[in-house]
Amino acid sequence: MGETIEGPDGKPRCRWCGVAPEFLAYHDGEWGVPVADDHALFEKLCLEGFQSGLSWRTILAKRENFRRAFHGFDFNRVARFTEADVTRLLRDEGIVRHRGKIEAVINNARRAQDLVEREGSLAAFLWSYEPDERELPEPQSVSTSTTSIALSKELKKRGWKFIGPTTVYAFMQATGLINDHVRACAIRSDVERARRNFVRPDH
Repeated sequence: MGETIEGPDGKPRCRWCGVAPEFLAYHDGEWGVPVADDHALFEKLCLEGFQSGLSWRTILAKRENFRRAFHGFDFNRVARFTEADVTRLLRDEGIVRHRGKIEAVINNARRAQDLVEREGSLAAFLWSYEPDERELPEPQSVSTSTTSIALSKELKKRGWKFIGPTTVYAFMQATGLINDHVRACAIRSDVERARRNFVRPDH
């Protein structure tokens, strides 16, 4: 089985985006495009955590519900959530009702506030873990990396939860810290161009 499928325009795409109809738009317009916004980065970390043990299709289908439930992943608002909010979220059929993961989002919102206070922004801290492209393995050939292990370890040290190396690697793929589109994928060059033009956050 090859690593690509033919897209609707006749051009090759990463094979995984053919698994579900909603994956194509996500693959073409979002996956791997660099992200600098703190709330968007926090959202991606949270959603990758929610995906643990589940399919990305489940999470993507519920993404708008997650955004409503967690106030657009504004970590300053989520940090103020109480046990009453946990109870409310456990009744919300639009999201994944897993107490540990819900509590992890609230905990991580508070840790994100700490991190912003120390580092200036979530983006500056996370992008400081962008790996050297020359040291990257072949696209989609691994599920963790030296960098994802290091970032996971540092976040855990700072008190973050549901943030293992595989979750962090998926986050890095999704937010453009690496370009993990396979080499034959028509979108790879678009993402490479976006990464070239992206201004890395430094504060």
